[in-house]
Amino acid sequence: MQRMPEALIPPDVRSRLNELRLQAQRTRAAQGIGLHASHNRGAGLEFSQYRSYEPGDELRQIDWKLYARSDRFFVREAERESPLTVWLLLDASASMAQTDQALPAVSRLDAAKSLAACIAELALRQGDRFGLIALREDALQLLPAGNGPRQRDRLWLALQTIVAQAAFPQGERLDPVWERVAAGDLVIVLSDGFDEGCVALAERLAAARREVIFIQLLTAEERDFPFTGGHLFHDPETGQTVSGDGKAMRAEFLQQFSQALQALDARLDAAGIVHARHVLDAPLDQPLRQLFGKHPQP
Repeated sequence: MQRMPEALIPPDVRSRLNELRLQAQRTRAAQGIGLHASHNRGAGLEFSQYRSYEPGDELRQIDWKLYARSDRFFVREAERESPLTVWLLLDASASMAQTDQALPAVSRLDAAKSLAACIAELALRQGDRFGLIALREDALQLLPAGNGPRQRDRLWLALQTIVAQAAFPQGERLDPVWERVAAGDLVIVLSDGFDEGCVALAERLAAARREVIFIQLLTAEERDFPFTGGHLFHDPETGQTVSGDGKAMRAEFLQQFSQALQALDARLDAAGIVHARHVLDAPLDQPLRQLFGKHPQP
């Protein structure tokens, strides 16, 4: 089911985006967590140097104490953050079509699209560049990186056309990722984390000096396993079907699922990949607040 563009970001979520700042974060202890910095000059936070006043400079940047001593106008320059190039890597394999019985109109892919739209909105407000790569075995959709309101409109249109099907791509089908995503770019992966190929791609990108953030999307039923009675459980990518009694299977499933999540977290931590988890019945912006709030969590 396709949603209209205005429904990608609910009004309450849009209002809370004002509290967030898109940041490139690192879990490596030597680097800590913080903003990408450069030697670009501007009205930033840390003083860098003085230069002579030029027409068009803001009066608030003039050092009036220095003017009183020298009778000349000087402007205080400061280091400012570099504009980021943000790549949204969207897992569009068949498992992303999964929904909850209690909320059948919203799939993992729908949540991923909304999160992508929110991240693009943050990038737009900060003057950052952003692009989109949607990945599945039978097709790859690419929106080259750009900035500005028109780029946001192009992104929203691209999101509307993405459908979850087939498996995650492998091998040379991933070449466009390496052709487009440059060293130092920020890559935000939106996936259920169940495809080995997607996790391996995130690890390879991190090892190749791309900064990677991984947002895992889960259904509430995976978290709670509320099933009772006889059920058929179907894997949309492999076609495998397992039957069993939901109540009898619950304890074993929850234990194995918890172990799988812990193993994924350990792999991402080992690769220096910042990660968060979103369950479909939780507020959409919860992982964004965890990652990009005033006190981002590693």
